[in-house]
Amino acid sequence: MIKEERAVIIDTDPGIDDAVALSIALNHPKLNVKLLTTVAGNVNVHKTTENTLKLVSFFGKDVPVAKGCDKPLLIQLEDSAEIHGESGMDGYDFPTSDLKALDIHAVEAMKECILNSEEPITLVPIAALTNIALLLSLYPETKQNIKEIVMMGGSLSRGNTNTSAEFNTYVDPHAAQIVFQSGIPIVMVGLDVTSTAVLTKRETEKIKEFGRVGTMFYSLFQHYRGGSLQTGLKMHDVCAIAYLTDPELFTTQETFVEIALDGPAAGATVADLKMKYHDTTNAVVCLDIDIPAFQKWVVTNLEKIN
Repeated sequence: MIKEERAVIIDTDPGIDDAVALSIALNHPKLNVKLLTTVAGNVNVHKTTENTLKLVSFFGKDVPVAKGCDKPLLIQLEDSAEIHGESGMDGYDFPTSDLKALDIHAVEAMKECILNSEEPITLVPIAALTNIALLLSLYPETKQNIKEIVMMGGSLSRGNTNTSAEFNTYVDPHAAQIVFQSGIPIVMVGLDVTSTAVLTKRETEKIKEFGRVGTMFYSLFQHYRGGSLQTGLKMHDVCAIAYLTDPELFTTQETFVEIALDGPAAGATVADLKMKYHDTTNAVVCLDIDIPAFQKWVVTNLEKIN
């Protein structure tokens, strides 16, 4: 029986919820992770790259890692170290590793991977969209072999930075605009579902028992400020991976999304949900998620790794 695998490139900025997302993606039978690329976001790009290499080494995977942009296209970087800790993955001492990032920039690595792939690639940005925007701007020929973009970012309601913007689109709104105007099919997994997709004390206590994997994550969870162990830890980036493998967990709608570039709503993803102002759509947006099923999905997949 032939396994159906989706070929993906994940663009990331670990980050504790990124770490959970990458861990599941690297070990999931439905996903073939061809490349991991890093970008500045939760912490600076040097730290996000080191954190990605630590995770690849921890799971013993042969997946290349390429370091990308160290700042947004046009504005200053605002990181999220207060949420994820100074290193981005505070709380666990990963074993030392000799793994190194590729000698080429993430954008070049993505171009080569996409153009040389025998099957269309799904891009999975779970960070600011800087690398993706540069890829599509510098190498538009890659669009013909990109199946879709499944991103964690955006919000249909309130933000977690300014009033309206989610962090990933807030960090680089100009990059987000380029991506949403690219013509590539986009799935936006935003705060409307990710803020409710939490791991409670019940799930984290189960995860704690999953050997070295459980010890690692439980240690990271003690330092994660995206929620709390009492109220629930928000698994923002994990939702994008869940959508890739089990889209039935989500309620979605096709619509047209625009990006606010400046002012008090900079980075906001403005969706024309009633399609009053646009004749065509450019994105599928996630409206709701089955929370108990998602929690079971996370616990089951982490247990399988162990």
